[in-house]
Amino acid sequence: MSSVAKVIRRDWLDWPFFEPRHHAIGAKLDRFVQSGALDTIDHDDVDAACRSLVRAMGEAGLLDCAVAAPDGDAATIDSRSICLSRESLAYADGLADFAFAMQGLGSGAIALGGSVELRKQVLPKVRSGEWLAAFALSEKEAGSDVAAMSCTARTDGNDYVIDGEKTWISNGGIADVYTLFARTGEAPGARGISAFVVFPDDPGFGIAERIDVIAPHPLATLRFTNCRIPASRRLGAPGGGFKLAMQTLDIFRASVAAAALGFARRALDEALSHARGRKMFGATLGDLQLTQAALGDMATDTDAAALLTYRAAWRRDVQKLPTTREAAMAKLTATETAQRVIDRAVQMFGGRGVRKGEIVESLYREIRALRIYEGATEVQKLIVARELLKPR
Repeated sequence: MSSVAKVIRRDWLDWPFFEPRHHAIGAKLDRFVQSGALDTIDHDDVDAACRSLVRAMGEAGLLDCAVAAPDGDAATIDSRSICLSRESLAYADGLADFAFAMQGLGSGAIALGGSVELRKQVLPKVRSGEWLAAFALSEKEAGSDVAAMSCTARTDGNDYVIDGEKTWISNGGIADVYTLFARTGEAPGARGISAFVVFPDDPGFGIAERIDVIAPHPLATLRFTNCRIPASRRLGAPGGGFKLAMQTLDIFRASVAAAALGFARRALDEALSHARGRKMFGATLGDLQLTQAALGDMATDTDAAALLTYRAAWRRDVQKLPTTREAAMAKLTATETAQRVIDRAVQMFGGRGVRKGEIVESLYREIRALRIYEGATEVQKLIVARELLKPR
């Protein structure tokens, strides 16, 4: 482990986007990191690591800002608190950020559209860290194009019967509860999709395959074969699933940018530490003007991305305005910026930068997925452009 501390410096909490309660959340996050909860993570056993992390976060109260209470309103979840949490956790450990984010994303639609009974059954367990949650939206032919979804749910008496597959599902194979989106056919395209709660012991539910990626996370393809669930587990109205999915993603989309910021800030701090200590040509690496120029770019680009990220979260929380364009700008800029910052840090470390076990090597693998999931960079550009082209 690098000598750089795993607790992030938060000079930016003095920006006008934040309130005193956000300082308190930052202090709680620092106590969690300093408690040693992250020191025993076994990244070679991501299933066990995620369960351990979620349990520890629940016990520390960190999940309260991401998972609604049974009698709460998910729409009032504070995006700035989620962003602050994800930036801090990503700075410390990428798997910790992943585990935190999935608890909110996997339970959001349940809080928004679930019955009183479902909310009471699921949300306390997810909020406490007892259960792991998953968000099952993507398919092989329906990633960015959600309307192309082919997984179906048909009514049969008082039940729904689900058939089809979902893939790239985070926490797939280890989750205790899945929010599933399937085509129910009330209308063409996105208007004919409904949302459901599925449990792993439901008959007809199975794991088709586990998926290994460059930065290990629990991912899987889910398979449903005549999977029968009671109609009471539908979330919201028939055909209202796409709306629930978008409402959930709107709460959490800016936080993907915040996770990228955490990775970028860690890479910058690692690079600064290395530049100060690496002897070269009778001086240090940091004394070289090329190094100084690189560090200047890295710091400036990271703060620029942070301003876009917290603007989007503030606009949603405080102004109560749509953030489609702003969140897309933040996600696009922060993830692309983090990729550049981390790449420069790897270059600055030289041979050490590509050695397995180095922090910058781990960050290089972690950041790559963020430029793809929850809307790839190319999709974010289209979203921004379409918002600009709308009649005013």
